[in-house]
Formats: sequence, C-alpha cells, structure tokens
Amino acid sequence: MFASETRTWWTGREARPSDRRKWVKVFEACDEDKKGYLSREDFKVAVVMLFGYKPTKIEADSVMTSINSNASGICLEEFIKLMEKKKAAQLHQNEIRQIFTAFDRQYRGFLTLEDFKKAFKQVAPKLSERIVLEAFREVDQDSDGHVSFKDFEYAMNYGKNEA
Repeated sequence: MFASETRTWWTGREARPSDRRKWVKVFEACDEDKKGYLSREDFKVAVVMLFGYKPTKIEADSVMTSINSNASGICLEEFIKLMEKKKAAQLHQNEIRQIFTAFDRQYRGFLTLEDFKKAFKQVAPKLSERIVLEAFREVDQDSDGHVSFKDFEYAMNYGKNEA
C-alpha cells in the first residue's frame, strides 16, 4: 500500500519547512550511528514516529528496492522525498474520508442509493436519475445495496494507478 500510495498521490509540491525540519530530526534520531542513511529497520522506526504505524515487510521491501541499489540504505534526501509522497497520500486519503462522511449523513458507515441521489442532487442537479443509479451500481462492488467506504475509496481512486 505504501508504494502504490506514493506513486498515486504525489502532487509534486514541496514540503513545508516545518515538515522538512521534522523529517530531518526523525532521520537523525533514527540514524543513531550517524552513518548517513537509514537501514530497513531504521526506516520502519521513522515511519512509526511520523505516521504512527509500522510498515509491513512488503512496504519496507518496496521502499528499499526503489532506492539506489548501490546504497546501503535510505539517504536523507531520499527519505524526505518518500515522506513528502507519504504525506500527500495521507492527505488524499483524509479527503476521501471527509467526502464519504459528508455523504453518509446518518453515520451508518455505508451509503444507500438515497444517499447517492441526495449527494448527486447537490453536486450535479441536472444529472438524470438513471445515471445516478448506474453510478451507484458501479460503485457498489459487491451488489449488496450499500456502498461501503472501501467501495467508495476504490471508485475515488479508479484509474489513478494507470499513470
């Protein structure tokens, strides 16, 4: 997930100076031996410190194979680029969650066809009911009459990995 997120939602914007300073401090804290790079384990600790979760073996492997193969680990500039991408992915994830929550007015954790109709009426009032129904059926991956957050997230990210 880390690798696909980093490729999918990187916006190209530079990090804020405060973020950059924080990432440098975490890098330095995790590079206890002052070797100038983070090993796989150092990287995992850094992600825990910054994002509150431990990357899986697959995520760590993906990151380690994406860096310079001649390097012993992740240098500071590579680390900062990775953290910029991760933050951008996290921001996009939060935006999707906020949109879903805005549509889920009854806080049930899923959207019904009626929720869809109300949402589309607000954002695209001239859209026909038939189109809204088709959109709902397309997003309702398991055809259970409810659009879960997972279904909604998939629809919001559709086509992003093809770039």
